[in-house]
Amino acid sequence: MAEIHVCSLALMPGTVARVDARSLLSLVGAGMKVERPDTVPQAQHLNLAVSDIAAPMLGYVVPDEGHVRRLLEFLFLWDQRKPLVVHCFAGVSRSTAAAFIAACTLAPNANEMALAEHIRELSPTATPNPRLVALADDMLDREGRMVAAIAAIGRGRECYEGVPFAMELKNWQI
Repeated sequence: MAEIHVCSLALMPGTVARVDARSLLSLVGAGMKVERPDTVPQAQHLNLAVSDIAAPMLGYVVPDEGHVRRLLEFLFLWDQRKPLVVHCFAGVSRSTAAAFIAACTLAPNANEMALAEHIRELSPTATPNPRLVALADDMLDREGRMVAAIAAIGRGRECYEGVPFAMELKNWQI
């Protein structure tokens, strides 16, 4: 069963150990060091250096098609036998966007609104990065449904660190 666990950078090592993950997706700012747990093979760790912004800003790395393409390629290579842990710095925006993108990618017939609402139920702080979602929506030919779903759930509750969550993809296969 394919499970995706979403958390902050601070909770990542413990989450990887607790769920026995062998795949790790890091979305952190350029120059931020992420220490990959020894249990995750280097080939199963994707570190995307991207800022949590939706539009270009001086000194920051705006998410682009290259970032999303690498994310999609990584998802297609994930064997799904062991959980995938996805994290960003706070576990609020980039990581929740990546989890939503993963769900839409790996369950291509699933309803985007249902997936977004499920993420909101699992984590009241989830606020998926709209730029990452928009890029994936276009690349996955979702015709704006991913963007609309994220807009519909709105901004999550304010926090310093997001509420971690896990989602099983088997429930979304149609």
